[in-house]
Amino acid sequence: MAVPTNYTADELEKQYNVRDGRADYETTVVPDWTARSAEAREKLSCQIGLSYGASDKQKLDFFPTSDSATAPTLIYFHGGYWQRGDKSVYSFIAPSFVKHGINIVVVGYDLCPTVSITTISDQAREALAWIWRNAESLDISKDRLVVTGHSAGGHITGMLMGTDWTMLGSGLPIDLIKAGMPISALNLLEPLRFTTINDAVGMDEGEADSQSPMNNPPVTDAPQLVVCGGAETAEFHRQSDMYVEAFSSAKRTIERYSVPAADHFDELNALVDEASPFFQKTKDLALAT
Repeated sequence: MAVPTNYTADELEKQYNVRDGRADYETTVVPDWTARSAEAREKLSCQIGLSYGASDKQKLDFFPTSDSATAPTLIYFHGGYWQRGDKSVYSFIAPSFVKHGINIVVVGYDLCPTVSITTISDQAREALAWIWRNAESLDISKDRLVVTGHSAGGHITGMLMGTDWTMLGSGLPIDLIKAGMPISALNLLEPLRFTTINDAVGMDEGEADSQSPMNNPPVTDAPQLVVCGGAETAEFHRQSDMYVEAFSSAKRTIERYSVPAADHFDELNALVDEASPFFQKTKDLALAT
């Protein structure tokens, strides 16, 4: 069933409302990411606020390597349950990967309730199409694009993997994305309608159905790394497991990985830790494209 029947309403809330389980989120987690991101923008070569769409939030930040034209490009979508967050907080993703020859793009998008999840998915497609079409001016390879994102960004990643780019016109190739890595993704949205998360998001049953990656299977056999934190709630593990079970095949390699002892937020610190297996797996996935 879409909504787990073994949880009370309060228990389901605790499964998904991960910020409530992290008392230092506002005082430590976000300030630390924000400070590290400001340092990254100061120290790295970058282009900040490139516009890919009509709205003020439809902008992206680009962090190239010294050999950007031949390097893979890892495109990151931030989390915040589609209603919070800003790309500026996530520049800290860039330094470790740039050091190892991987370009980084961090994408911003409009938030609920100003827009719907459906619009956010469409904006993410706009961003990918813009990057592909502007690869030459960015001095990157349009044939080495890898998509990742965390939480709501993991959901966006799944929706992008399920996009038939040829239907969007202008010569976009069906295999525009060469690999994907959804992190703590929300792959089946119906349970969220019964939590306070939906107060701002405003999904009805139809949108929860149409915007679930489980109902938008991957269009190609591009490899994927499906990740969540080892210390995350059972529902986040279920959300990752169901995607892998449904869509992995002999031709489509989808690896399932849990970041040891990491919760919903600390897994991003592991992502950029050059000594961590999570970083190594991500680096290897990108470089293999």
